[in-house]
Amino acid sequence: MTVRQPRYSKEEFARRGDEIYENQVRFQVEEGNYGKIVAIDIETGDFEVADHLLVASKLLSARSPDAQTWFVRIGHPAVDHFGARSLKTK
Repeated sequence: MTVRQPRYSKEEFARRGDEIYENQVRFQVEEGNYGKIVAIDIETGDFEVADHLLVASKLLSARSPDAQTWFVRIGHPAVDHFGARSLKTK
């Protein structure tokens, strides 16, 4: 199994991913896909949408084996969260 190496700094990777999502992908995927994952190749702009990160990654890798992949959760500021969801009691 070949391990892909990043070709960009973390900052450049994030800048490219966010830019492609906002300018090319968001308007195509946002409606009806809240909470789903988008996997974006930051070099080609190819993308895949799936319910789970691993599925989106595999779909994109099948199309673009050398993809430099950036992930976005539709409608959320981050792909995952850490810690308690809420400290408020109901």
